[in-house]
Amino acid sequence: MASEIPALPQSYAPGTDSVFSDRSGFYSLDTNVPGLSKVILNKLNMKDYGEYRAAVEGKAKGILFRNYKELFQKMEETFKFCTSCNKLPEHLAEGQTLKRCVKCLNVYYCTKDCQKKDWPQHKKVCKMLRLVAIDRLVEWLMFTGDLPFSTEKWSKSAAEVKNWEDWLPMQGDLTSCLDAILSGANMTTLWKNASRPRPDDSDLRQSLWRIQSEFLSRVLTVGMAIRHFSLDPYAKPLTIHLAGASHNETMGARLTDYDELNKMFPAHQGIEIVMVGPEVVDGPIMRPPLRAFGPRQRVYISAYKGLYHQFWEDVVEKEEGAKPDLVVGFHPGFHANQGLVQGWLPTLLLLRDYNIPSLFTMYSEMELKYSLEILLELEVHIRDSGPNPFTSQKPEQVQACPNKTPVYCNSHYICFQGLMPQEDVEEPGPDN
Repeated sequence: MASEIPALPQSYAPGTDSVFSDRSGFYSLDTNVPGLSKVILNKLNMKDYGEYRAAVEGKAKGILFRNYKELFQKMEETFKFCTSCNKLPEHLAEGQTLKRCVKCLNVYYCTKDCQKKDWPQHKKVCKMLRLVAIDRLVEWLMFTGDLPFSTEKWSKSAAEVKNWEDWLPMQGDLTSCLDAILSGANMTTLWKNASRPRPDDSDLRQSLWRIQSEFLSRVLTVGMAIRHFSLDPYAKPLTIHLAGASHNETMGARLTDYDELNKMFPAHQGIEIVMVGPEVVDGPIMRPPLRAFGPRQRVYISAYKGLYHQFWEDVVEKEEGAKPDLVVGFHPGFHANQGLVQGWLPTLLLLRDYNIPSLFTMYSEMELKYSLEILLELEVHIRDSGPNPFTSQKPEQVQACPNKTPVYCNSHYICFQGLMPQEDVEEPGPDN
C-alpha cells in the first residue's frame, strides 16, 4: 500500500529566480498559490495574521497606524517591486523610484526600459490586473462589516441550483444592495485615503460582487460536496471538517459565515463546521467543537489551530468532537513543494484509510493535474474531478509573478474517498 511521500513532478517544481523565492517564504506563491505570506507580515512588522486582521479592522494594539492613509500605503508597499527585473525599493539608485503602470495601477517598474521590456508580457494581463488592484482595496470592506451582504431565501431546491446562473436569479436585483455599500461611510473613507483615484460606480459594483462571490464560493462548494456524496442533512446532523483552514478562511471569520447552508438545506437537522489548520486566526470562531449534536436548522462553527492529523488524535480519537461526515480542503497546495506534500501526507492517508468522503479545491487546471497525480500515487480512490460550477469570480494575482495569468479560488475540485479499487491498481511488472 502506497504511503511514502510522492515525488513532485519536475516540470512543476517552483523556481527560485523571483524576488519572492522559496528562500523568502513565497515557495508556494511561485507555483500559482496566491495570498498573504510571512514576507508581507514582516514588511508590516507583524508577527502573525491575527495582528494583520486587527490592523485592518482598526483594533490593533501597539501597532496602530496613525491613520487610514498610512494603513493603505503600507499594504500597497508589500506589492512594490519592479515586475521586470525584480528590484525592491531599497535596491534602487539614489533618487530613483518605482513607477506604477498607469493603466492597471497594479504593477511597478524601476525604469522606462524595464517597462518597455515587460510590455509584451504585461499587455496580456493588464486589463485583468486593473480589476485585481481595485479588489485589493475594496476587500477591506470585508473587515468593516459592509461585506458580505445579506442574501435572499432560496426559491429553488439545492438539487436545482447547480451553478451561479441558477443562484443569482434568486437574489433579485442586487443594485440597491450594492448602491447602499457604495454610498456608505466606509467606502468613502477607503477612497479618500487610498493612493489612487476612486473608480467609477460600475467598476465598484462589479468589485463588490466579485468579493462576495469568493466568500460564497466556499459555502456553496461545501453544499455541492454534501450533495455529491449523497449526504442527507434532513436525516441526521452533519459534521464537516475544513482541513488546512488558513488565514484566507479565518482572518475575518464570523459565526454566521456558513449560514447560506441554512437556505440551501432549510429545516436541516443541524450542521457543524470545524475549521482546522496551523494558520487559523484567533477570533469568535475559536471555540471547541461540539461533543453532542447542536441545535437543528442552525450552522455551528468552531476552530482548532494545528495540523489535521493532530486534531484527529487530540480531539476526535478522545471523543471530544464528532467524526466527520465530510472533509473539505480549500487549496491545500500540497502540489507546490516537497515539504507541503510531506506535511499533508499523514492527513491524506488518514482520510483514505478511514474512508472519509473528501473534496479539495484548486486554483487552476494545472494544479488539479498535479494534485491528482499525487493522490493517485497514494492509491486514493478519485470519485470525481473537474471545474467547480461555484468558482470565485474574483481574479487572484500571483504576487511573485504578477504577469502570470490570474487564477480563481475554488476553480477546480477533486472528490475522493477511501482506497482505489484493487482492479484499478497496477501490479508491478517488467515494463512497469
